[in-house]
Amino acid sequence: MNYTIKQKKILNTLGENIKLARLRRKLSIRSLAERAGIAVSTMTNIEAGSPSVSLGNYLQVLTVLKLEDDILLIADKDPVGRQIQDAGLIVKKRAPKKKETPSVIEHVLDKGHSEMPEFK
Repeated sequence: MNYTIKQKKILNTLGENIKLARLRRKLSIRSLAERAGIAVSTMTNIEAGSPSVSLGNYLQVLTVLKLEDDILLIADKDPVGRQIQDAGLIVKKRAPKKKETPSVIEHVLDKGHSEMPEFK
C-alpha cells in the first residue's frame, strides 16, 4: 500500500512519541516489548512508525506505558463528520400556516362569535 507523505509523517511522529514515553520511563526496547507481549522487532517497528504494525500492538504498548486512554482520542473531534451530520439535521423553516377565516355562513351559524370574514 502506498502512503502519502503526510500519513508517513503522522506515523513517524506517533513512533517518536511512544519512544519518548519509553525513554522517560527509563525502559529498554526489550523490556517494553516483553511487558507488552510483542517481539522486539515489532517494538522497533512501532518506534519507527511502520504502517505494518497492528493497532492492537500499539494498544499493548500504550497500556504498558499507562497511555492506553490516548487511543480514544483517535477520531474523537471529527469536525468534518460533525458538519456532514449537522447539515443533514437542519430542518427547513416552513411558512406559517394561513389563518383560516370562516365563511359568511359559518360566521352566521356561530352567532357572530367567529372573526368576521373579509369580502373582496
